Amino acid sequence: MVNNMTEQFVTGIVGSPYGLKGFVKIKPLSGEIGHLLTLKTVILRQHGEEREFIVEDNAALAPVLAMRFAGYTSPESVKPLAGAELLINRKDAAPLRHDEYYIEDLRGIEVLAEGKILGHIKSVIEGGGGDLVEIKLITGAVKLVPFRKEFFESICPEKGQVILKNLWILE
Repeated sequence: MVNNMTEQFVTGIVGSPYGLKGFVKIKPLSGEIGHLLTLKTVILRQHGEEREFIVEDNAALAPVLAMRFAGYTSPESVKPLAGAELLINRKDAAPLRHDEYYIEDLRGIEVLAEGKILGHIKSVIEGGGGDLVEIKLITGAVKLVPFRKEFFESICPEKGQVILKNLWILE
């Protein structure tokens, strides 16, 4: 099994300009903003390119936050950043509670049941009744499984695998 733990991952999406001084809204993907308010630098990824930005100022606007980057002083200057992904290092990410996982650590890990490798996790997506694990089976089919204890025997990103309780879950 391969350790799939990533050291850098997407934690927010840059939105529209905020105010007149070059701030942009940042939508955190975790719903938490406290850890983002302490950042001194961030990496923005847009159109496949990554660039580091110095954070000059920020403000909590729950459920989002506003950030101002060095060299950006007007709404017009930050408008092109809209849609960029905000990348941070693992050490700067929101701390995990018991039974919580970073989605980036789950992507690509093996899915097993009854001792057989069935496929791998493509992603975790929000569903109406809770999060869903998107599993790409070795057959090429894609299945969605509710991300709940009733369906998963174990979740071990550090081992690179999750184990389903039963095969029928994929039917």
